[in-house]
Amino acid sequence: MTLQLRYVAGVSPARWLRAWNERRPDLALEAHRVDESDQLAGLREGEIDLAFVRLPIETEGLHAIPLWEEQAVAVLPKDHAFADAESLTLADLVDEQVAPVQDDAAMTIELVAAGTGLAFLPHGVARLHARKDVVAIPVTDAAPTRIALVWTLERDDADIQEFVGVVRGRKAQSSRGHADDEPALSPAKAAKKAAAERRAAEAAKKGKGGKAGGKGGKSARPAPRTGSGAKQRSKRRGR
Repeated sequence: MTLQLRYVAGVSPARWLRAWNERRPDLALEAHRVDESDQLAGLREGEIDLAFVRLPIETEGLHAIPLWEEQAVAVLPKDHAFADAESLTLADLVDEQVAPVQDDAAMTIELVAAGTGLAFLPHGVARLHARKDVVAIPVTDAAPTRIALVWTLERDDADIQEFVGVVRGRKAQSSRGHADDEPALSPAKAAKKAAAERRAAEAAKKGKGGKAGGKGGKSARPAPRTGSGAKQRSKRRGR
């Protein structure tokens, strides 16, 4: 058996693959990069086990764990007036021509280099397709994109959860049900829980106090004697 993993441009899964191979040498993990338009292809059909995708997606029937945000950048020709800027805002670019968006980010950047306009891309994607004739400048007020790890509800088994643990940095002996992963209680719920614990403790003390020979309790009456000695005493009383 082999776990099948897919990931979009901008994701670098090498460190998780290394960690998985060290932890689970018995189960191979095969990873391939896919176009964003195909990021869910094969997942619901069971051909793919897990995928690193770029949100938003339709999550019906899927588990999705958002992982990190990606800074948006403006990709500009190297001779553009803003090419030397450390950062930009959307207002700086409001009058700029935008290049036609292609399914393949490399083709979009090709159009930028050809002078058809700028492109807004996640930083990781722009870095992956970096070239000498364009620059990528952070756009500080542009909405970031987000990467998530997804898998189907039906495929939620121990192997999947172990890979999720690798991605989230859990140790090998940890489990998703560990107490450290439990959410903190609200103040109201915490107060109710504390009150319930106090009542339980008081009830336990009262129960101990009523036991025979217990502290503050009545002494237990001696058990009646049986045998020949008891019969002789009974005869003497009858005289």
